[in-house]
Order: sequence, then structure tokens, then C-alpha cells
Amino acid sequence: MDILASIRSIIHPLHREGVRFVAIFAVATLILFLLWRPLGWLGVILTLWCVYFFRDPARATPTRAGLVVSPADGKVVATGLVVPSAELGLGATPRAKVSIFMNVFDVHVNRAPAAGTVDRVIYHPGKFLNAAEDKASDENERNGLRLILDDGRDLGVVQIAGLVARRIVCDVGPGRHLATGERFGIIRFGSRLDVYLPIGIVPLVAVGQRAVAGETVLADFQVMEGARQAVIG
Repeated sequence: MDILASIRSIIHPLHREGVRFVAIFAVATLILFLLWRPLGWLGVILTLWCVYFFRDPARATPTRAGLVVSPADGKVVATGLVVPSAELGLGATPRAKVSIFMNVFDVHVNRAPAAGTVDRVIYHPGKFLNAAEDKASDENERNGLRLILDDGRDLGVVQIAGLVARRIVCDVGPGRHLATGERFGIIRFGSRLDVYLPIGIVPLVAVGQRAVAGETVLADFQVMEGARQAVIG
């Protein structure tokens, strides 16, 4: 039973965006087997990777009011005060931004960082630079959401395409209320998410830290400590 439980713990549901991709990979694998068996086994590996990429695991999201959780799995690549893009409608006052880079092995399902109502959704065409670079926030193709939180503050979350990622999926529109940690979209094949925290709120994560979507706390409205630093080692 312990072995079965261990196996179940690493098998996750497939996000609906991945169904057709897995089917395409599987059909291609069958064709490759007919052409040359070694190529078929390569197709098996790629199909299994596709299943792994589109996995959609359950997450244990903290429910206390005032917490902002990570919208994505990945590495924190930037934190700092910036003026949000005008398109988000967050005003011209600098606020803390946390950027999370997802590589091709991370879960790519995106989750709401806090409970609130979607005020606007803004798609912006752009380039496909390496999403780990800071200039990707301004130059890459992206889709931004402004959330009006349940306590009246506002927050921005931006899905950003990357060097390989060419498809941003957002499943919500204006007027939709999201619970903290609720799924709202996915980006295919490597990308980045930026979170613009409410004015005056300081991130509780540091550059280099790994974040887990729906679980890692990025900020806490009840905490007044300064910005965190980290030593990698």
C-alpha cells in the first residue's frame, strides 16, 4: 500500500490545455515506431514529458485574509519597487513587484495570488525574449489582470510569454471573482509571471528562492518587516 500511495502522489491530473498536445505527441510516436523503432522510443520520452509539463497538481492554499500567494511555480528572479505599466491601471506610484520565472519543467498552471474581483484584463502583443530577463516585463507579449481585492486594495498579475512560450491562456474576464489560489490560466512551454503588490506592501520572498503556485506566501498585509535577502548555498 505504501508503494501505491507513493505512485499516486506523483501522478497528477492533466490540464485540459494539454489533452490535444498529448494526443498529437502520441500519434506522432506511433508513426515514428512504424518508421524506425529507436525514433519511436524517442517519441515515447517526448510524450511522457508532455504529460508531465501539463500536470495540474492540487495545492494547499493558506486561507487567512491578508496573504498574497505565488501565482506560479518557479524561481523568483526579481523583486523591487517599480511603477506598474500604465495598461494595468494601477496608478503611477511605485509598488513592489515580484517576478517568477517558470522553466519547461515547472508546473505552468497559474493561480490567483489573492481573493478579489477581476477589474480588467489587458492583452499586449510583443516580443518573445528570454522571460528570465527583466526587460521581458515591458517588451514581451503579455496578458495583465488588475484585481480589486476583497479589502478594497488593488493588485496586478501579469502572464508573460517567453523565448519558447508562445501561447498565453487566460480563462477569466472582468467581473469574475477569484478565490486565493484559484486557477485562472496557463502559459505553454516556459514563461514568467509578475505580481504587483498593493502600495506599501513588502515582499516576503528573495531573489533565487523557489516558489510554489497557490502555496508560497509572497506577502502578508499583517507583517511590517523590511524586504528579505537570501544567501544561496
